[in-house]
Amino acid sequence: MNLIKVGIVGYGNLGRGVEAAVKLQPDMELVGIFSRRSGLKTVSGVPSYAMSELENFKGKIDVMVLCGGSATDLIEQTPMVAKHFTVIDSFDTHARIPEHFDNVNKAAKESGHAALISCGWDPGMFSLQRVFAESILPQGKSYTFWGRGVSQGHSDAIRRLEGVVDARQYTVPREEYLEQIRNGETPEVTAQSGHLRECYVVAAEGADKAKIENDIKTMENYFVGYETIVHFISQEELDKNHKGIPHGGFVLRSGESTEGTRHVVEYSLKLDSNPEFTGSVLTAYARGIYRLAKHGGTGAYTVFDIPPAWISTHSAEELRAHSL
Repeated sequence: MNLIKVGIVGYGNLGRGVEAAVKLQPDMELVGIFSRRSGLKTVSGVPSYAMSELENFKGKIDVMVLCGGSATDLIEQTPMVAKHFTVIDSFDTHARIPEHFDNVNKAAKESGHAALISCGWDPGMFSLQRVFAESILPQGKSYTFWGRGVSQGHSDAIRRLEGVVDARQYTVPREEYLEQIRNGETPEVTAQSGHLRECYVVAAEGADKAKIENDIKTMENYFVGYETIVHFISQEELDKNHKGIPHGGFVLRSGESTEGTRHVVEYSLKLDSNPEFTGSVLTAYARGIYRLAKHGGTGAYTVFDIPPAWISTHSAEELRAHSL
């Protein structure tokens, strides 16, 4: 078997998630990890390299999995790396996906490579479920709920406030809306009305807790518009009960095939580790974009463009026999 040679760019939580996922794939080999940090010791023992060494691996790596952050890393890195390799990323700033797609598409087309963007669980797996449900039930309403889970970006924003030592923020779906939709109702729900934000905060000794709570609740683009609950706890309690990175959520569609004949479609995820699951999705779809590239595909693609059979290790015959 010719192994798919994989490289990882970025070695935070997501990079380590991809590293773990590649080990489980019988047709993949992790060649190296590339980082801005020098002298990294990797969990798997795979060699690490400086970003400046990327181009030395042309022809030696089949797919580069980009594991940087969406805000500042991927927006620049994915087009840059797509000039030299087939790539996949998990860009998740929904409002900027069209812009990111165009930039990556231009770079990948010009270099003759294939690139898969915005692959994970949302965008990614949830995106597929929305398309499936809306295509099957064109008369209806779709809903997406996130959580209960840790928002890493919101937690980081709280930790940057004066007087805060540590913090975790959970996004929590409102159960009353989920119950209504599961019963076939179609309530009006926004991201703000459908979720609350629950914060667990370790304050510095002598810090003004009332000010910290107000600073959180009035933070634009993070908490304004949401019902926000702030709990002040000790570092010991946070370390004991809130150190993981769980997440998950629901995609639902309530629709009718004929008047009065109602159907509810629901897809849900419950994840012990957001980055490890996202890394697993990226790794499976790395196989898909590798196969698409082998079929002559160039430019940018999304999960909508990859046939399900192409992310599987099983043959078409095996899939028909056991999964169809």
